[in-house]
Amino acid sequence: MAQRRPSKDVLTQQRDQLNRCWHQYCDIDPLILRTRLLRRQGRWRLARGVDQEVLPII
Repeated sequence: MAQRRPSKDVLTQQRDQLNRCWHQYCDIDPLILRTRLLRRQGRWRLARGVDQEVLPII
């Protein structure tokens, strides 16, 4: 039996969700992503240490 194709609304929603994720995470340094994860986990000291690695050296 053939499967039904997703409706246009579902495809539009999925495309919009992908675009939102793309804009949030595209070209973000892995250290920045690591810092975000540590903050979400409540590991503030570790997040602050990783933040120091991201700061530019002047």
